[in-house]
Amino acid sequence: MAWPYVLLVHEDPDPGPRHWQSWLAGQLARRGALVDVPTFTDPDRPVRDTWLTELREHLAVAPAAAGRVVLAHSWGATLWLHHAAGRFDRGLRVERVLLVAPPAPRCHRAEMVGFHPVPLDPAGLRRAGGHTRLVVGSDDPACPVADAAGMARALGVDLDVLPHGGHLDPAAGYGAWPAALDWVRTGATPLRAAGQTATPLPEARFRRGG
Repeated sequence: MAWPYVLLVHEDPDPGPRHWQSWLAGQLARRGALVDVPTFTDPDRPVRDTWLTELREHLAVAPAAAGRVVLAHSWGATLWLHHAAGRFDRGLRVERVLLVAPPAPRCHRAEMVGFHPVPLDPAGLRRAGGHTRLVVGSDDPACPVADAAGMARALGVDLDVLPHGGHLDPAAGYGAWPAALDWVRTGATPLRAAGQTATPLPEARFRRGG
């Protein structure tokens, strides 16, 4: 099968070898997929407009023939929401987007210049990508489930809540995350927890508009 072009967006230029995005990049590269992991300017004090320009530069040169998908984590997901709410360029549109553990709109970090307030623009999100999905941990202090459900409703997207997933980072065991690889390959949903056993813990799913 032909793997899509995969753009991995994160606030940290080097999330470390134990992060699921690093694991995913390695898995995809071994399968011959084209993986792009942007390094944004001044990660210790990011400026939204600078990062948006750089994100769009990567999208502008991304091949479209095999499809394009985006997986954005944490403030990288917030960056995507700003991109979607901004100027529309049909040439930058992607097929699928997975927003992983975006901080809640009320979560504030002073060093994230221009990232507040977080835009929740459903029409822009549909212009930016053919299908968008949101996934959070049930106990993420940066985005409680009630906030995540509110974001999903406002954006008109489906939401998966993974039990005990925290911020869906190495501290919570997201590391190897086979469900993310399956999603890249097939768009498989719902997203499953890392290391899920044959008898998984119950997962919550929120349908669009629910």
